[in-house]
Amino acid sequence: MNLFSSLTNRIFFASAILTVVAIAVAVYRVNVAVTAQSENELRRGINEAGTLLEEFRTRMFEHFAREGRLVADLSNMKAAMTTDPLTVKPIADRYQGQIGCDLLLVTDPAGAVLASSGRLKADDPATRLREAVGEAKRGRETVSLWPYTGGVIQVVTVPSFVGPEFVGTVSVGFSLDGETAQQFKRLTNSEIAFAVDGRVEASTLSDQYGSQLETLVGTEGVHVIRLGDGEYVAVSRILALQGSVNHSAAAKGPVATALILRSRTERLRFLNAVHRELAVTAFLAVMAATLVSYAVARTVTRPLDTITATMREMATTGDLTRKIALSPSARWEDEDARLLANTFNTMTDSIARFQREEAQRERLSSLGRLSTVVAHEIRNPLMIIRTALRTLKQGTGHSAEVDGAIADIDEEVTRLNRIVTEVLDFARPIKFDLATVDVNALCEDAARAVGSEEPGIAAHLDLDRHIGTIVTDGERVRLALVNVLTNARHAVLARTDLPGDPARAIELVTRNTTPGRVAIEVRDRGVGIAADDLSRVFDPFFTTRRTGTGLGLAITRRVIEGLGGTITVTSRPGHGTDVRIELPVTA
Repeated sequence: MNLFSSLTNRIFFASAILTVVAIAVAVYRVNVAVTAQSENELRRGINEAGTLLEEFRTRMFEHFAREGRLVADLSNMKAAMTTDPLTVKPIADRYQGQIGCDLLLVTDPAGAVLASSGRLKADDPATRLREAVGEAKRGRETVSLWPYTGGVIQVVTVPSFVGPEFVGTVSVGFSLDGETAQQFKRLTNSEIAFAVDGRVEASTLSDQYGSQLETLVGTEGVHVIRLGDGEYVAVSRILALQGSVNHSAAAKGPVATALILRSRTERLRFLNAVHRELAVTAFLAVMAATLVSYAVARTVTRPLDTITATMREMATTGDLTRKIALSPSARWEDEDARLLANTFNTMTDSIARFQREEAQRERLSSLGRLSTVVAHEIRNPLMIIRTALRTLKQGTGHSAEVDGAIADIDEEVTRLNRIVTEVLDFARPIKFDLATVDVNALCEDAARAVGSEEPGIAAHLDLDRHIGTIVTDGERVRLALVNVLTNARHAVLARTDLPGDPARAIELVTRNTTPGRVAIEVRDRGVGIAADDLSRVFDPFFTTRRTGTGLGLAITRRVIEGLGGTITVTSRPGHGTDVRIELPVTA
């Protein structure tokens, strides 16, 4: 079975696929936008963290350099530098505590360390300060890095003078070690690592990642690196030692680098949660859309199912007149389905009407053939009777009763002959003799023919003189008008209380209608036609008069329609009847 052979399935699948594609595209675009936004924020954040770290380290260095100058310029410190180390030590400890630096060193003019204070202990400080002391004697501050196990110390060495005499140096240092890295981590919300000359000395990450981190030292831009089970974005920033010191300072020692890392895995974990929410939302939306699509498909196809079921019954039973039962239920609320059902019922009505008309035509055809045979059989005896009557009329000495009987027989023979002629005219095919005819003259001739039979009832003529000639069978149209006017005269005579002017009881009107057609109307104020009889006035042999044959209007209709025209009858019982004939200018 073909899954798409059903209209319901096609509508359902089309709607569902369209919905799924629309939702999938929307979810994909949202995912791409959210992921790109998160990646951009992560990269922007890591750069901002690097900038924040540099600014904070610079402010720290400026602070300690300024405090070192103040301490070196204090008179008690200058006085202590000329005495023994036991005198300098308490002073150094006090100022180290006030400054908050990690290391404070005081040297004499020869570079010998007089006092060392702070939480860090430098290895062989005299050797590390030898070059700095030489610069200090020339009045220059010196910045240097002192690597040690677990970190690096950034040291600024400030000279101390009494007048022109050099009395020693004060060195203030702060460390870039694990503790400082933790402090920077809290400040920047990032992982921090410090490297000296390409070697990682301190890090907030595990020591096992040191060799991987060293590959990032000195690189430019943002990089992605996997450390264990996590993925990080990282930037490398060289820590300039000279930027905040006055122009006379000289940077000494190795190059320090800070590595700033942020977990991409944590951010992706957040994105995964967003993706899951989007996926769940998309799934629910697809399910809802699928149900709605199915419901919509059913509302469209359920009425069609009823129609197709009726058509199957028609194909099975052969009954082409079956109708779809329309009920006011919800299944027919769809306007298109109701229109289709009404159209289907109209079609079946037309088929039923066609079948009735075809059956009637068959009956009339059979009746016509029978009537022709009967008419021929009747006409021969009538001719014999008429010949015998002619012989009787030629005789003399008849009594009045015999003469009356002969007259009655002659009248009835004439009437029977007229009936036979009408039957034969109705039964045989009509052959038209087309010619140019003056419509108004034709109507006047028909009115005179009817008026001569009953001078008291004449048709009032209302003719449009602008009507020209038409091409038609004038004699047959005249006979058709005579039939219609004769019926109008009988309807008027059957009325005893004729209203208005008797001279206008029957009106014959001509008018131009649509281009290429003319109209002829016969209006009477007779008894009218009953509503039940109005639909049958053109049926053969239907008549309401005792002496009528019922073929006059049937023959009239055949003539008018054969010439390409139309004939319609409207009537109100007790008010009269209107017969309208329309003919083409060219038959």
